[in-house]
Amino acid sequence: MIEMDKTAQTGDMSPAAQLVEMLGPDLVLTGEATLPYCRDWHGDVQTGAIAVLRPRSTPEVQACVKAAAALRLGVVPQGGNTGLVLGAVPESSGAQVVITLERMTQVRTLDVDNFSAVVEAGVVLEQFKETVAKAGLFFPLTLGAQGSCRIGGNVATNAGGVNVLRYGMTRDLVLGLEVVLPDGSLFEGLSLLRKDNRGIDLKQMFIGAEGTLGIITAVSVKLLPAPDQVATALIALPKLADAIDLYRRARRECCDLMSAFEFMPPLAMVLAKEAMPDLQIPLTGYPAYALIEISGSGLVDIDALMERFLETAFESGLALDGVVAQSHAQAKNLWDIREGMNLGQAERGRHMRSDISVPLSRLAEFVTEAEAALTAEMPGCVCVSYGHIGDGNVHLNVMPDYSLGEDQIDPQISMAKKIMNAVLDRYDGSISAEHGIGRLKKEDFEARLPDVHRALLTSIKRAVDPHLIMNPGCQIDLP
Repeated sequence: MIEMDKTAQTGDMSPAAQLVEMLGPDLVLTGEATLPYCRDWHGDVQTGAIAVLRPRSTPEVQACVKAAAALRLGVVPQGGNTGLVLGAVPESSGAQVVITLERMTQVRTLDVDNFSAVVEAGVVLEQFKETVAKAGLFFPLTLGAQGSCRIGGNVATNAGGVNVLRYGMTRDLVLGLEVVLPDGSLFEGLSLLRKDNRGIDLKQMFIGAEGTLGIITAVSVKLLPAPDQVATALIALPKLADAIDLYRRARRECCDLMSAFEFMPPLAMVLAKEAMPDLQIPLTGYPAYALIEISGSGLVDIDALMERFLETAFESGLALDGVVAQSHAQAKNLWDIREGMNLGQAERGRHMRSDISVPLSRLAEFVTEAEAALTAEMPGCVCVSYGHIGDGNVHLNVMPDYSLGEDQIDPQISMAKKIMNAVLDRYDGSISAEHGIGRLKKEDFEARLPDVHRALLTSIKRAVDPHLIMNPGCQIDLP
């Protein structure tokens, strides 16, 4: 943890006043203006910062980092602040500043022939997707928060989303990076090359590092031809285990044209309707559901492929009922069920959110065992398990027994996490599939970190950030 070096102060000036003097008032927010940047996305946590720095360009990011370093202040990089593990929220130490990339919103280049773009870190994901779509191109990263999250944060957290099974994590979409390092120098690596085997791929250090090694200011990314055919279907299943069998069949019959395969419990429909009363729920009363999307362009007939796939699914008994979207609006309605389920959980109150992964072949077995363990030890809780079948990512959320009172919610959340992680460890799973570690999962991460892994991470951190100013308290603590 970086503590404020009092000797670095000039006279009696506060650190905030010194930052204003060094950078100018346009780049520095202080006082109550900092509060929105010190609150997590769900509003569960409110902290504070000495100041929020708002650079408009890469040179200004460099100036901000140099100023913070001169004052021995910890630097917390922030994009859209939509993360779920407190990775972009400062701690209440009085020794940290937030550097937000929200003003760096330029798409620097869009190369149609090279199927690539260079985009600044503060560009909102949805806006970027819309920009490239106008050029007939497609950026496949798709997240529930895409209307608010920003490209730099997506890269810093190696975001996942619903299209991972076809297109991979964010890491798989990055060609190059521009990063301001802890001493204010610039790593200039905005390559547009698909193949570049000149030694260690340094950009990989910063992808998923959550701002602990530097601040990503721009990204060069891969683009694809825009799919002009998309088929979306909601399928009712006899049980969760059948979702695995259905996915296996879909993977073979739809091949690489399958872009999403989600599973949801019956409670998903109830929660989504609670949050979005106007939502149309086409299927109810079944034990499990799968939401499937296949897409393509050119000569492939996507609608015919979906129809043939569903015919075989019904003939085999894997599917009990189903509905195929006949328009973009209907497809959006089906995806709104998936997103509305999350909103419904939030509206019921604070609860345990998880982001874990297990081997795909054992996903259904894990969910059954973990939910049984939770309800046995916490009889009043409600489990909501859903996620991405194709990559083994499960979001097993637990709504506590709210009747026990507000003061019992946090203890119940802690107990639920402990119970679930004990089952997860038996499956050799991961406590973070796509959200990162941040500050929320740091203790659980460190408890499971092998000595050799810890030594490597520590060596890299100290080599790149010897004064430990970059996002202190995030991911791991160093002595």
